[in-house]
Amino acid sequence: MLPRSQIAQEWQAFWLALGFLTRIPMLVRIDYSQRLMNQSSVYFPLVGLLLGLGYCAAYFLFSLVASPLAAIILVVILHLFITGAFHEDGLADSVDALGGGYTVEKRLEIMKDSRIGTYGTVALVMALLLKVALLAEAELIWLALLVAPAVSRLTPLILMACLPYVTDPDKSKSKPVADGFSRSRLLAAAGFVLLLAAGLSLWQPLLIPAAITAVLLVAVFWGSYLRSQLGGYTGDTLGAAVVFSELALLLFL
Repeated sequence: MLPRSQIAQEWQAFWLALGFLTRIPMLVRIDYSQRLMNQSSVYFPLVGLLLGLGYCAAYFLFSLVASPLAAIILVVILHLFITGAFHEDGLADSVDALGGGYTVEKRLEIMKDSRIGTYGTVALVMALLLKVALLAEAELIWLALLVAPAVSRLTPLILMACLPYVTDPDKSKSKPVADGFSRSRLLAAAGFVLLLAAGLSLWQPLLIPAAITAVLLVAVFWGSYLRSQLGGYTGDTLGAAVVFSELALLLFL
């Protein structure tokens, strides 16, 4: 059995992960430290699962008064509101930087700019349109809404474990998560995702291979591209990885 102090610390780490990835208020007192922020990463897929449960409930309610397509669009709007478009912002910034910069320094400079450019706008619009279309075509919409947020939040943890961090540490929100990232906690997060996929395989037998393939494809190809273009990852590129993984999983489903 874990000591009470360690249980309390893990409880705080969970709430810190929830506050980091969403706009949901933290209802417990947090003794913030960089170490605690690092520990919180293991709960990213769990936060994704809680979001997925909320999206499923919202889809059911919206479906009572709207068409399936309209209900899906309303759920996507809810997602953007609850998360503050956190990962979508990372996608737009990443594509702007990688599309418009010709040196590593220029790419990082563009990535820090809060303004959105043509590349980012196009990527953001197309990603949201594709997400809505894939959800609408999913055999089990509730399953896709439930599992995609959890599975997709595993990919950034893999990138953090395999690539160096390459941006200004004083201006980065994700720097405390990246510092001293624990691979044992990555394994714990991966185990959670696999157990979740296994539990839902009753409704979708191909869920486990689909989840593994989506995460690894994005981790390998996006990670390799980031290494060649930036020499590592930034917080924005981790957000983009979540969006890419979610779209890949929805495509397989």
